[in-house]
Amino acid sequence: MPPLQNFSVPDFHLPFGNAKHPLAARANAEATSWVVRHELVTSAVDQFAGIGCGHLAGRVSGDAPYERVLLLAQWMAWSFVLDDQHDHLIRKGEVAAWRPVVGAITEYLDTGRITSPDLARNPLVSGFAELCDRILAGLSPDAATRYRTHVRLVLASLDQEAGNRGGSGRPTVEEYILLRRHSSQILPMMDMVEAGLGLDLPQYVHEMRELRQLVASVLDVISWGNDVFSLPKEHSCGDTNNLVSLVAAWEGRSLPDAVRAVEQRIQVRIEEYLAGRRRLFEVLDADPSTDPPLRDAVARYVHSCEDWMIGADLWQRYECTRYRDERFAAGLESAYTRPDLVSVA
Repeated sequence: MPPLQNFSVPDFHLPFGNAKHPLAARANAEATSWVVRHELVTSAVDQFAGIGCGHLAGRVSGDAPYERVLLLAQWMAWSFVLDDQHDHLIRKGEVAAWRPVVGAITEYLDTGRITSPDLARNPLVSGFAELCDRILAGLSPDAATRYRTHVRLVLASLDQEAGNRGGSGRPTVEEYILLRRHSSQILPMMDMVEAGLGLDLPQYVHEMRELRQLVASVLDVISWGNDVFSLPKEHSCGDTNNLVSLVAAWEGRSLPDAVRAVEQRIQVRIEEYLAGRRRLFEVLDADPSTDPPLRDAVARYVHSCEDWMIGADLWQRYECTRYRDERFAAGLESAYTRPDLVSVA
């Protein structure tokens, strides 16, 4: 498809403040060195560094110790390579090569070992194993269970997106919204930030309907905003895993009108988040078992949710070159993508 003309991202009017970790730039440099050291990226290193994983990590975990910010930045860097490699295999019609790699990642997630020596040497798999060990070492048993569950859902969502692009049918808007909450890859990162901030909310709090609805709002605001930022690339390469494209197709709108419709959806979702935040604390305050330390921990978690929404937006607008890159806007693969990273046996 031809590139979008005169495209601009609207202001989503996020009513939150944000303080970035003072060592975010250092985390970005070190995360870039990490992917190079693991041979996940072997060329166009400056382009990869321009993604700004350390800046995003610093915006969503500004109060965390530096080593936690760095670990998150490295996980984000790995996640971007994972996503770009998956895109490469879809473009080449070689998605079958993806399954053994995902199988090895899942095996390590479940058992802490990889039975195939060849797969254990794959940079995507070995990089995951190193990060997974470090991440799980800092999580409580309940948090580790959530993290494992969320990683599995991320991997499954990538399969679903591949199916959407492979001709299995365009998802409805409602189906896509549920899928996007996992393909955004944010939930495992939220688990990491919670631990990095020294929080460990009880499992029953995580299971509260009010908190689950709040987190869903956060995921939607971030994901829908990202779909607007990435629309030029996904439109150019014919990828319909994008809320704007789906709204245009299902509602018979032009792309500019669909962008405005998604912008309006985001504003509604922000209002729903604010109302949900009030409901959450009303429920907590009405429960006699809610002591001051728990309420304070939930308040810090909620503040972290707001850091995620505004931090992701600021990062995309001002610190990430990915969405301004001409190759990206033209729907081309990233220059740093390794075509030999995952190959058909």
